[in-house]
Amino acid sequence: MSEGITVTFHGVRGSYPCPDPRLMRVGGNTACVEVRAGGHLIVLDAGTGIINLGKKLMQESAAGNNGASPTPLIINLFFTHTHHDHTQGFPFFLPAYRGTSTLYIFGPRMLQEDLREALSRAMVSPAFPVDLDDLHSRRVVHTVDETEMIVLQPNQHQPEVRNIYRDNLDLPADAVKVSFFKSYAHPKDGANIYRIEWRDKSMVLATDTESYVGGDSRLIAFAKDTDLLIHDAQFTHEEYIGFPVPKQGWGHSTPEMAIAVAKAANASRLALYHHDPNHDDDMLDAIGREAKAQFPKAFVASEGLSVEL
Repeated sequence: MSEGITVTFHGVRGSYPCPDPRLMRVGGNTACVEVRAGGHLIVLDAGTGIINLGKKLMQESAAGNNGASPTPLIINLFFTHTHHDHTQGFPFFLPAYRGTSTLYIFGPRMLQEDLREALSRAMVSPAFPVDLDDLHSRRVVHTVDETEMIVLQPNQHQPEVRNIYRDNLDLPADAVKVSFFKSYAHPKDGANIYRIEWRDKSMVLATDTESYVGGDSRLIAFAKDTDLLIHDAQFTHEEYIGFPVPKQGWGHSTPEMAIAVAKAANASRLALYHHDPNHDDDMLDAIGREAKAQFPKAFVASEGLSVEL
């Protein structure tokens, strides 16, 4: 088991997947981030990037018992929100079809619809031939709100849902904590911002969010001193202010906005994330160079990249 947190990017695009050769170095799959901490597997969002992650997990499971029966998979899946580019890979996530898998699924209520309803609607005929209830895995779905924290205890598979105001939060040093808040800077009902902490390390995922004048004070406080901030940076400044169509109010940020948050929060590293499908590898290379000039520990998130914290 790693002594820190390992973050691996499996999907880094926003809006829709892009099977374009000009985008393959950075990657064309939509949002999915794998986090390993304290012996637990956490997956953030289920865009098309989760498809290849599922294949990798199945291979790991098959190899886990030296050729005997596959090791059961315990997966903690957190949705930031249920827009299509963050859910479209879930129906093709192979561990969900295996009876020995257990999926603990968390996410926000969107437009008065709980998480289970949103996932079911994405997997119902005629949109998809397999219903959510037809999957063989065990699925525990919990619609979370801002009064809650998810705790993953050492040597314990089942997550604990604790109320941050009423429950005991004096946790063992080896417990993994997943906290969050609802950002309303994305149409039409916002998105969850997640922070994962283990021992003295932390990472924050802030995707599908748009900045405010003076910066998003809640996000800056939430990301304070984090080791890695993964921040939406879908639009360039020129695209955001009006070329060819103004993107203000679309619920996404620019690299400059992401850098401002990282600096204000004293983040150690910044990953630019949720890339626009029209931004090819060369353009993202240029964006990465400009970002690094302003924030030396900034980088462009790409598929397959792993970061050790």
